Amino acid sequence: MTTPIPAASQGGDPARQRPYPPPAGGPARQLRPTDVKRLNRDWRRRTEGRLALLLDSVGQPFNLGSIVRTAAAFGADSLWLCGNTPDIAHPSVGKVALGTERFLDVTREPSPALAAKAAAAAGYRVVAVELASGALPLAEAPLDGDICLAIGNEDHGCSPALLAAVDAVTYIPQPSRVGSLNVAVAAGIAMAEVRRREWAP
Repeated sequence: MTTPIPAASQGGDPARQRPYPPPAGGPARQLRPTDVKRLNRDWRRRTEGRLALLLDSVGQPFNLGSIVRTAAAFGADSLWLCGNTPDIAHPSVGKVALGTERFLDVTREPSPALAAKAAAAAGYRVVAVELASGALPLAEAPLDGDICLAIGNEDHGCSPALLAAVDAVTYIPQPSRVGSLNVAVAAGIAMAEVRRREWAP
């Protein structure tokens, strides 16, 4: 059964209301749009490191759209589209990205290895997310500073040429018998870890 929020708690001066955390002992409520903007602004002030993505033949437009939206949400600024990754203007990308591609500087570079070199030249540490020899668990990966996450194809992962060009390789530990994650989900987990590492005390 849902407990209704008393009417008195819904009014008052918005400047005096604290949208987060909920009052001790009181019910949580969904944030209003203005509260969400304030919350996001607070986290933006804590965020200094640059975040970018390099996509090596991520083939499905819906996966690309999901990655774009998540990248924009985590404040990424640059995106390299490599290999067979669809164009950002593909209709199915737009259905999922919902216009968030406007927040990213998108570059089309056929060669993922050259894209990795371009990211490094721009000051990013390039870290591939891949199940590969020598890969570090995500919690131990070098994710401080400006990071470019390299994400590979849904079936074949990152190409050998890309793995040879990156600064480090990391993987997401999975304790179950499931062998892999959806590429957009894996990218989101990795992006969240980059930001969590920066925000940690």
